[in-house]
Amino acid sequence: MRMTNKIMRNNSIYNINQNKILQDQLTNQMTSQSKIVRPSDDPVVAIRALRLRSNVTTVTQYNDKNAEDAKQWLTLTEDALTTVNEVLDKLLEQAETGANKYQTSDTLKIIMEQMESLTNEFYASGNVDYAGRFIFSGYRTDTPVTFTKEDVLEMEKHPISYKIEENINYKQISTINYTNFDAVGKDLSNAADKDTNSYEQQVTNTNLYRFRLSYDGLDSMDKVNANNPGAAAPTDVIEIKSGTSTLKIDSAGGVTTTPAGGVFDGITIEQFLDPEEAYKAVANGTCKGIAYCPSSGELVFGEDLYKNDAIFKEGTDFTITYNKSSWQDGDANPVHYFKCIETKDVADGTMTDVRKTAYNVREKQEGKDQDIYYDVGFNQQIQVNSRADEVFTHDVRRDMDDFDHCLKELQNVETKKKEIEDKMKEVPEDSPEYEDYKRKYAAVEKAESYIRENIHKKFENQITKYKNYQDDTRVAMTSNATRGSRLELISTRLTNQKATFKELQTDNEGIDVTEVAVELTSSEMTYSAALMATSKIMQTNLMNYI
Repeated sequence: MRMTNKIMRNNSIYNINQNKILQDQLTNQMTSQSKIVRPSDDPVVAIRALRLRSNVTTVTQYNDKNAEDAKQWLTLTEDALTTVNEVLDKLLEQAETGANKYQTSDTLKIIMEQMESLTNEFYASGNVDYAGRFIFSGYRTDTPVTFTKEDVLEMEKHPISYKIEENINYKQISTINYTNFDAVGKDLSNAADKDTNSYEQQVTNTNLYRFRLSYDGLDSMDKVNANNPGAAAPTDVIEIKSGTSTLKIDSAGGVTTTPAGGVFDGITIEQFLDPEEAYKAVANGTCKGIAYCPSSGELVFGEDLYKNDAIFKEGTDFTITYNKSSWQDGDANPVHYFKCIETKDVADGTMTDVRKTAYNVREKQEGKDQDIYYDVGFNQQIQVNSRADEVFTHDVRRDMDDFDHCLKELQNVETKKKEIEDKMKEVPEDSPEYEDYKRKYAAVEKAESYIRENIHKKFENQITKYKNYQDDTRVAMTSNATRGSRLELISTRLTNQKATFKELQTDNEGIDVTEVAVELTSSEMTYSAALMATSKIMQTNLMNYI
């Protein structure tokens, strides 16, 4: 075919434009540091880039956010558990000091005040929060483990009552000693037997058995009535259930046992507002059934009932349901521990159920396990929380209530002893009154000996208890540390994965700056040369050839 000047000009312009397109691509690569600007530039690179970017984004979420958040949660848990362990160490030291049976009541009072302060710190450690989320509260991260001052103030405006269902095993039935020296306050100088040991013989030290519930300050009959105004029928105050048998007392004082012929058939339950009166009634046989003491949160019974194998035998479980509407700063919130119905005074004294069934952290079979897991890798999760029921047992505070009972007994006997000593100084030593006081003094010393021995045993047992509490705490610490170690390994692997994916992403999308710079320079030179050649062609026309 004949090649005309026009064809040559058109071809030259086309080639210059193609060169310009290449120069534009190279310029875009230099400025964006990427091989492609749009998917059509290289579909294979584009598809691979999308996958690698997705991988980098996912690993970044796992490593830089989830794993870091989990690490902070575990670190705060470790710090709190370390504090709890240190508190228990100090409580153990105080218990070892108090185990000396010759401590005075004043010294024991100081020791117990220190133990009470440490106990408060023990529970305060459970209210540690991370970014506004309480770390020991399971799914209820907005609810502290123990009630705070603000909660108590709010409940003063709108009272909250809980109907709590607590499970107690036969092995959890505890023993308490009661020393009765009432006879010292009587006048036996004219007793018919004239026995010089009559006062001492009437000093008794009795082992009592009890269900010690997790709370004191429970609702009495009057309180239950006040919380259920206008109820058509008496409301249950406390209920004990074992298997299919039930024993309960209602707000009118009525005792019900079901079914007829069940294990509780014929057993009575009686309310005592003063725990000392309850102990005395059971010890002297006035109360032959179960003494319910709401102020101390105890169900007390004697040895005769305890030996009833139909009720109390190895492996037996009891479910005790009770009401509590009086709360103080530091009380453990029952929703973290028990099944309970929460009733709130919403307006005008009207009590309304606001939470029919609270989560029970132990009931995993019902899908209510409150372990919190973080996604920290591809198909990988790690538990970040330790639950309150694993460490912050109610027993630590309830043990202090027992110490208060022991101290009260010792103070009473020391007061009585000092009173008799003063009276002995007021009468002649050869008088019948002096001899009577002398026998009373011997009886008080016997009672004091019983009480001191009880306190000594209580402190010795408490040493073992604090060690057991420490064991539970250390198990939680070990579990937390194990999760932390695993998280460190996962974080290391995620960091390596992130670096690998970024390297692959760079290799796929990135450019070799030196190579592109050389190509761009070559393209610019080629473009300039093409312009020069084309300009000569443009200057030539058909007249130049004629």
